[in-house]
Amino acid sequence: MKRAAGKKRVETANLRELFLDLQTELATSLRTSRKVRHAPTKGAASETGWRKMLETYLPKRYCVSDAFVIDSDGRQSEQIDLVIYDRQYSPFLFNHGGALYIPAESVYAVFEVKQEITRKTLGDAIQKAGSVRALRRTSVAITHAGGKHEPRDPFPLLSGLLCLESTWSPPFGSPFLRGLEASPKEGRLDLVCVLQHGSAEIRYAPRRKIDIDLSAPDTALIFFFLRLLERLQGLGTVPAMDLRRYGRVLEA
Repeated sequence: MKRAAGKKRVETANLRELFLDLQTELATSLRTSRKVRHAPTKGAASETGWRKMLETYLPKRYCVSDAFVIDSDGRQSEQIDLVIYDRQYSPFLFNHGGALYIPAESVYAVFEVKQEITRKTLGDAIQKAGSVRALRRTSVAITHAGGKHEPRDPFPLLSGLLCLESTWSPPFGSPFLRGLEASPKEGRLDLVCVLQHGSAEIRYAPRRKIDIDLSAPDTALIFFFLRLLERLQGLGTVPAMDLRRYGRVLEA
């Protein structure tokens, strides 16, 4: 009589531990950048840390860069620290004088990166998000093997603020709420990650009512990343842009 074959041992991964290690690594990198005395260099180091993390863990359909966002009317946003955008279906990007210009139709999300969350940095993030959402986004039909997909309405762009620490105690208390409540609709933030203190996902109801879901401090990064990925999945694919409208700038 043959002995039944033993079951293979199933290896497991501790996802919490993996994300906590990643959070510790990123926090260490950002704290090191704070020791740089030259402010622009310090800011660039912070942006690089966040960008590398997102580039590593987001699906390859998403690109991450600091950039200006432009539209077919020739308008442009303020300079954005981190733009999450489509490269697979975006027909062109401009790289002029070392600055990247991304068509508004290609954008999924924009983030401001700071060392600390303060009234000013929260306001800066709101203002920059508004400068992107104010741009025109075109949409045209897409031809496929079975016919055509009609033009889709542009989806709501995501925006947020990424930083290491907070000057407020508690970090997501009254000053934070007041800053969000004072935000114009086009500048509303969806995700805020304060790496040392926690992350917040913000949703807006009528009459400026705000619903905030907060993480624990030690799960700030995994909370932010998973909520970001979930929101990106919900957006689907960027619309097909109207190339003829962009081409009008060539008309005499």
